[in-house]
Amino acid sequence: MTACLRPAGLLAIGLFALLAPLLLLLSLLVLLCLGRPVLFRQVRSGLGGRPFAMIKFRSMRDLRDSDGALLPDARRVTAFGQFLRRFRLDELPELINIARGDMDFIGPRPLLPHSIAAMGRDGVERGRVRPGLTGLAQVSGNTLLTIEEKLRFDLRYVRHRSARLDAQIIARTLLVVVGGEKRIDWHADEARPPHRGS
Repeated sequence: MTACLRPAGLLAIGLFALLAPLLLLLSLLVLLCLGRPVLFRQVRSGLGGRPFAMIKFRSMRDLRDSDGALLPDARRVTAFGQFLRRFRLDELPELINIARGDMDFIGPRPLLPHSIAAMGRDGVERGRVRPGLTGLAQVSGNTLLTIEEKLRFDLRYVRHRSARLDAQIIARTLLVVVGGEKRIDWHADEARPPHRGS
């Protein structure tokens, strides 16, 4: 099936058209606050480990130390960038990725290929579904979780995905956008613990 003809792809195209005025406004604000480029592109690991270019609005400046290395994220993110991240507005360009078939609305967040490779068998299992705009880990604490906790939630989603779980994640995503991140226990400890090693 052509990527854009998938139900998720068609919905992404519709939302992109509907949100076009907001996307244009955010693009102008990013240009004014951060300069060019407006969009941040980075290779991430997708379905089956296939790499793709994830697209987001920029939220950080390109600040480097005397050796040319990037400064820590906390020193590079701007107040406007924090606003974008707080309300997940920096993620909106990923509708393009969904339309292309690289991502879905719900699934584990796309990670760097080397991060997936370091997970071994868990990384392979995690890649059985398309990465998502939002996911179980993101509505269960996200930045408040450890890497292992995020992986537990990601694997739980892969093993137990359903229309009901997707609906719960969408509802919680809206709550997170409005109320901020909070740790939520979805009984992820019932899932088989992540593998150790490869």
